Amino acid sequence: MATESVPSSEIITLTRHVLHDQMRLGAAATGDLTLLLTAIQVTSKFIATNVRKARLINLIGLAGDTNISGDEQKKLDVLSNDIMVNSLRASGKTAVLVSEELEDAIIIEEKNRGRYCVVFDPLDGSSNIDAGVNIGTIFGIYKLRPNSKGSIEDVLRPGSEMVAAGYTMYGSSANLVLSTGSGVNGYTLDAALGEFILTHPDIQIPPRGKIYSFNEGNSMFFNPPVVEYLKSIKYPASGKPYSARYIGSMVADVHRTFLYGGIFGYPDDKKNKTGKLRLLYEAFPMAFLTEQVGGIATTGTKRILDIVPTSIHERCPVFLGSKEDVQDLMKFFTA
Repeated sequence: MATESVPSSEIITLTRHVLHDQMRLGAAATGDLTLLLTAIQVTSKFIATNVRKARLINLIGLAGDTNISGDEQKKLDVLSNDIMVNSLRASGKTAVLVSEELEDAIIIEEKNRGRYCVVFDPLDGSSNIDAGVNIGTIFGIYKLRPNSKGSIEDVLRPGSEMVAAGYTMYGSSANLVLSTGSGVNGYTLDAALGEFILTHPDIQIPPRGKIYSFNEGNSMFFNPPVVEYLKSIKYPASGKPYSARYIGSMVADVHRTFLYGGIFGYPDDKKNKTGKLRLLYEAFPMAFLTEQVGGIATTGTKRILDIVPTSIHERCPVFLGSKEDVQDLMKFFTA
């Protein structure tokens, strides 16, 4: 007679895990980053709750405005942004906040000022809300420059200088994926406990996958290197062609890429000369995570994390994913 295994009694919460990482730093750790990440996870719980009941409390639909990127704002976009700004300000650990939904950066008043800057997209993929498709929150964290009291220059720095990055994906479950610079871990929200529990320790992307995620609705505008690369994986000289998977939510598409391998791409093209995705709060955090899971993130010609931003809403082309897949793509840019 088969016996059922006893569930593990070892429950590792996000807070416990981050505290443990901070303790390893010894005297260098102040606990400020732990408290800031606690504020972000509380925000994620709040947004997750509102995403689940959006239809019931009339959060579906347009708010009647557009954000700085020109996208029509949903009611839930506005609410999520307000929740994040208020939570991060109240944490007392931030000095500068940059949101996709706001034209200007927020410089935190002196009484609430901390040592970190947070750049974020409060609700990526919100155009999918009505269809019930996975959406998410993306964030990146910088530490203030020495002797700075908080200014726009503190975030106009290469993504390689971030100290942490992550995203929360809202769907059938709420999953928070985080890196503080020493690997990537995934946590799942246990609604009964009200805690994010470690469920995906030390995520590693496969060196090669069999899935590509490109918005081929724009393929008529793609530049030759991208057209030729896609042709090579859809009509290979030998072996099976790659499968297409594209949801339209960066969080959902990248999350799948991390778990199963392959490549995600949002190139510049004849219509969007500098690309579509925002560098500071979309490309940088996802590139940071990609490198931490063992993948590559590039514009096609250079490492994304090496770019020095010139404005907070700057855009750039993005290709990221399994090391071998991205290297294959890059060959078409040098041919």
